[in-house]
Amino acid sequence: MPADGVVRVELSLREREILIAWLKADTKAAVGETLFLADSTVRTYVQRIREKYERAGRPARSKAALVARAIQDGYISVDDL
Repeated sequence: MPADGVVRVELSLREREILIAWLKADTKAAVGETLFLADSTVRTYVQRIREKYERAGRPARSKAALVARAIQDGYISVDDL
């Protein structure tokens, strides 16, 4: 565990790709169109990401919370949004 006590959630390359696309998009359907995925696939990935944060004791129940977690873990910067 890091000195600050925060456990960094490890996301796969595909999870990071979908998370970043969703954080920049208005809807999961838009992400699906961009990445050639079904809406349900995007929803599944986002749910799995939320579950990983929940298991790490860092819940991210809203899109805003996921933005915060992604910034904290270095997956995205404010300038990327």
